[in-house]
Amino acid sequence: MVTTGETAPSIAATVANGEEESFELDDHLGDGPVVLAFFPGAFTPPCSNEMVALQDDLDGFEEHGATLLGASADSAFSLNAFREEYGIEFDLVSDMSREAIDAYGLKTDIEDLGLYGVANRAVYVLDAAGEIVYEWVADSPENEPDYEELLDAVGSI
Repeated sequence: MVTTGETAPSIAATVANGEEESFELDDHLGDGPVVLAFFPGAFTPPCSNEMVALQDDLDGFEEHGATLLGASADSAFSLNAFREEYGIEFDLVSDMSREAIDAYGLKTDIEDLGLYGVANRAVYVLDAAGEIVYEWVADSPENEPDYEELLDAVGSI
């Protein structure tokens, strides 16, 4: 698992931004902090709560020049439907190959929901150089991050 002080693993995937486009994390570095929020699965209650809470704080992230990204093993099609259903305005990264989930050491199973090989809930804040300056990884996938602490971490960069 990656941790604070390390360089964030690169991600190349598909992004759901209303369309489906190629995505590379490196393209988002250098312009300010990047908030990378991994979540287990679209349309599950804790994940919906988390993404809506991040959406509610989107202005605060943008005031600090941050790029906010969600990431899960869901398809880009599903993530676009999720964005539309919940009014999510930030990009969601589709990691169906689980390459990013593996690179960050977040693979987990949630057997009660029939989810296998999905991302554990985790949030990383990367500085402009791609170094991890803040991390939060859930003890249990239904836990959510402290959103005020997360916003403070972004503001401290």
